[in-house]
Amino acid sequence: MAKKVVTDLQVSGKKVLVRVDFNVPLKDGVITDDNRIVQALPTIKYLIENNAKVILFSHLGKVKSEDDKAKLSLRPVAERLQELLGQEVTFVPETRGEALETAINNLEDGQVLLFENTRFEDIDGKKESKNNPELGAYWAGLGDVFVNDAFGTAHRSHASNVGIASHLDTAAGFLMEKEIKFIGGAVDEPKRPFVAILGGAKVSDKIGVIENLIDKADKVLIGGGMAYTFFKAQGKEVGMSLLEEDRLELAKSILEKAGDKLVLPVDNKVAKEFSNDAEITIVEAGKIPADQEGLDVGPATVELFENILQGAKTVVWNGPMGVFELPNFAKGTIGVCEAIANLDDATTIIGGGDSAAAAISLGYADKFTHISTGGGASLEYLEGKELPGVAAISDK
Repeated sequence: MAKKVVTDLQVSGKKVLVRVDFNVPLKDGVITDDNRIVQALPTIKYLIENNAKVILFSHLGKVKSEDDKAKLSLRPVAERLQELLGQEVTFVPETRGEALETAINNLEDGQVLLFENTRFEDIDGKKESKNNPELGAYWAGLGDVFVNDAFGTAHRSHASNVGIASHLDTAAGFLMEKEIKFIGGAVDEPKRPFVAILGGAKVSDKIGVIENLIDKADKVLIGGGMAYTFFKAQGKEVGMSLLEEDRLELAKSILEKAGDKLVLPVDNKVAKEFSNDAEITIVEAGKIPADQEGLDVGPATVELFENILQGAKTVVWNGPMGVFELPNFAKGTIGVCEAIANLDDATTIIGGGDSAAAAISLGYADKFTHISTGGGASLEYLEGKELPGVAAISDK
């Protein structure tokens, strides 16, 4: 890659600022999924082993009030990180000020400090989210060099990524490097055949991705709720299925442009109500009864997608094939996940979000080449957009 990586920096004895993505789910102050912390460990361990003074910071949730601050402290993250690293992590419950500066100045080589949720700065005029120049300069002044390892926020221009990078020599951490290599590589220089699988609820969420991948991929397979808008655009019956009436003309133009590159489901699992206990019928796609809604792709579609995937050398998957949270309508997503996971000699990438959760919960995480940690960022990257957080990293 043309961007600097952490290994390009001289870090021994230096105060190294590291933007991580510790935006983990919390329930009653307890972390329910520590995957994002685990993904940051290689960069943190490298810096510890190379005698850096490691200063970590992250956002967590959306902070709009003092009540939010009470619920969204990074303290539980510091405690979990300490367990994972097997060494002390100093937690400073401040985003600026004398206590933070003193704690940083007292760090010794190989020690780690995590300071408070960067979005605590958003209560007073959205300083973090609006990339306030004074805040970016202040945070930059706390360190000697900057490592950005938070791909999940790379599509946002914030004080904690772009703001700091405008003042310091900046490198990508190992996770950021991996995201750029796999997602960027898949879109720009894929090994062929290149198959993209797109699911999820709405066409509108993925217009840019669909349009970009139609130009780049050999096949684009469509599932999930967005498929019904394409069927309706073809004049077919979708019953009570999810439909974006205002996107029908767009869907029509995409279908015309894509030709046989774009592949829609051939059957659907339908029911009269949105319930796991509803009676399921399998019908031919585009022939959904007026009183029923499509909630998953059917077995013939899974078989069709499996056949198209055979021999693929690059596969990008983003979005479930049905209502994955209801077990009786998860089989389409599971089938596609298994088909991708069992491919030989292919680069297989999941673009974050629900598809990543599906692969991890099904136990297939290790079978994929790369599972992105960034939902919105990976979508924008798949659209071919330049991400501000990536652009701000120093060139080699």
